[in-house]
Amino acid sequence: MKLTDTACKNAKPREKPYKIFDGGGLYLLTKPNGSKLWRFKYRFLGKEKLLAIGPYPTISLAEARETREKARKLLLKHPPQDPMLHKQEVKLNAIKNAQNTFKAVAKEWHNNQVDRWTRGYAQKVNRCLEMNIFPYIGNRPVAEIEPPELLECLRKIEKRGAFDIAGRAKQICGQVFRYGVQTGKCKRDPSVDLKGALKTRKTKHFRTLEPEQIPELLSALNRNEANLYDRTIRATWLSLYTFCRPIEIRMARWEEVSLEESIWRIPAERMKMRKDHIVPLSRQALQIFKEQKEEIGYLKTEWVFPSQISLKRPMSDGTVNKAIKLLGFGNVLVAHGFRALARTTIREKLKFDSEIIERQLAHKASGPLGEAYDRTQFIEERTKMMQIWADYLDSLQTNGKVIVGQFG
Repeated sequence: MKLTDTACKNAKPREKPYKIFDGGGLYLLTKPNGSKLWRFKYRFLGKEKLLAIGPYPTISLAEARETREKARKLLLKHPPQDPMLHKQEVKLNAIKNAQNTFKAVAKEWHNNQVDRWTRGYAQKVNRCLEMNIFPYIGNRPVAEIEPPELLECLRKIEKRGAFDIAGRAKQICGQVFRYGVQTGKCKRDPSVDLKGALKTRKTKHFRTLEPEQIPELLSALNRNEANLYDRTIRATWLSLYTFCRPIEIRMARWEEVSLEESIWRIPAERMKMRKDHIVPLSRQALQIFKEQKEEIGYLKTEWVFPSQISLKRPMSDGTVNKAIKLLGFGNVLVAHGFRALARTTIREKLKFDSEIIERQLAHKASGPLGEAYDRTQFIEERTKMMQIWADYLDSLQTNGKVIVGQFG
């Protein structure tokens, strides 16, 4: 006769423990102290074993029967599984999942990567996780996070209109999940299933001039009707002559510049591609460094273009852009746009090979050899190109006309 819930409730303690059977190996063990415990008796590989299910009434009769049926199904599998070992595995996995939260795995991944990153990039990644991901799935077991849950987290970023940050967060999460797979903390990366699920902002190119507008810009720089500081004008000219990224210009240090070799070596930590970059200095660019050194040479500062407020800080990241605006070109040009302007003009007007231009722009090498190229490749060609480019710009300052055939 099967047990009833009433019979379970009415079971009174006796001098010795006793069992009330439900059938199929399930019984309720009542102890002298009044505790009541569910047990499942079974045989596995010819040996009698006992599975502890839990206390009554915490575990109800219905729940105990459900556990019994699950255990019996394990025994009927081919090959059969031991319910007791299965219970231990489930418990161990629960403990493992509790320890391997997304936040814990992300922190471990971050610590393993940090030596390969610049300090600024490491802080950027950590800030993205702390602000956008951890508050929502940080405490979730990394092995249990499914694509819809991750998407819901990323959609919260989208709702702020931060589409670029949402895309970057997805990439970072993907790296965390892949690290989790590699270290056995999860089975798969759910971010791969979110391809195309996020909104993307329409690509906006940096504002820049047409080559025909260069003389007007040069004229405005020479007139300096906005009364810009000399070092601001020089930084703008250097941006034009070298077409380096704005951060590379404003963060330039004297230790990187060799006036004797006419070379500026930008360290990998400041380069987008995380590789050292050589900038051959034309006579005009070299003169800018010399004038800048003459102005601040007696001052103790590591920066080529220190802030006007404090020599301990570099020039503000908005200085050149503000200068461009004050010169009257704010609607058509930004500092980063000097790069596109140089690429187009050098290719169309000066007829240099695109590979040489791209290498000077410090873009990733294309073609079958890719990263196998040495960073100094084309250095002679680039040195020649940078001087011809500077001479070309100088020629445009003569009544805004190019001397035909001068650069053929």
